[in-house]
Amino acid sequence: MSRKERAVVVFPGRGSYGASELGYLKRHHAPRAAYLAAIDAAVSEAGGTPASVLDADDAFAPKRHLPGRNASNLIYACALADFAAIDRDRFDIVAVCGNSLGWYLTLAAGGAVSLADGARIVDGMGHRMETRGVGGQILYPLTNDDWRIDPERVAMVDAALEAANRAGRAFRSIDLGGTAVLAGDEAGIAALMDALPQIADRFPMKLPRHAAFHTPLLGAVSDEALAEFSIDLFSRPATPLIDGRGVIWSPDATDLAALHRYTFGHQIVEPYDFSASIRVALKEFAPDRLILTGPGGSMGPPVAQTLVRENWDDIASRDDFVQRQEVQPYILSMGRDDQRPLATAN
Repeated sequence: MSRKERAVVVFPGRGSYGASELGYLKRHHAPRAAYLAAIDAAVSEAGGTPASVLDADDAFAPKRHLPGRNASNLIYACALADFAAIDRDRFDIVAVCGNSLGWYLTLAAGGAVSLADGARIVDGMGHRMETRGVGGQILYPLTNDDWRIDPERVAMVDAALEAANRAGRAFRSIDLGGTAVLAGDEAGIAALMDALPQIADRFPMKLPRHAAFHTPLLGAVSDEALAEFSIDLFSRPATPLIDGRGVIWSPDATDLAALHRYTFGHQIVEPYDFSASIRVALKEFAPDRLILTGPGGSMGPPVAQTLVRENWDDIASRDDFVQRQEVQPYILSMGRDDQRPLATAN
């Protein structure tokens, strides 16, 4: 029997379920009806709208599918069902990680919380971010067209943050491969939008229905989450978890109190370094493949840009990455119809 391939699984964050993803569960996960029913039941008990109901709508409606609670529930169900569909006869999943919201998905996939409790956490945090979240987020690229970090753009972001903090409050929110995710209060966001030079008539891009995630502006949300979600929900993971600092939580050495505090404390109010989680996945676990769950394919570019930043396996540019993917894909994106069959058992 041939050796299983070592795989690290990567989960997406908010914004990964859009109009083109409507019907994702119906298209890809009919064989997992019982699995999805367990998620739907937990969400219904918490007072949320089950993902299977939202996904079955005839048309995508931003007012229904994009608000924090519904968007989070959709992403959780799609991503965890994708995780269940990975071919375990071919792949040995050696670690799991995710971006932002993807940390909660990581907890469930890694066995640190149950599938149902993960659904309750995602529903509760999505609802809380929707109703209690303040401020907003914007995206700004830090790379050139070849996916190499541009020092001038990094300096622009530094200068814009300095200017924004004279007008309001602004922070680095997420290190997302070759993109800076910045966050702030209303005045801070407005100042960032004014201070950052326009690129390709797209950036700086303000994200709709996003709060100032991973900043001190969400301190009240963190306090409420710590009070609502008990440490009793947590167990030592079955699979190593890599968090938004690049810290590994291993099955044999996880302090549950520390994991609880990180999840509902640090992770909410401090920057999320997704690039660090990928860097640690590469260097500590040496995977043969990175498998990106859906919905959507939004995680592909940030992960690929991190490979370029690290010069991983001599991938030093966008062209290097594209050529590698054409010969033997290192990244398998389950949200892409051409790559999904390479990761799944059916």
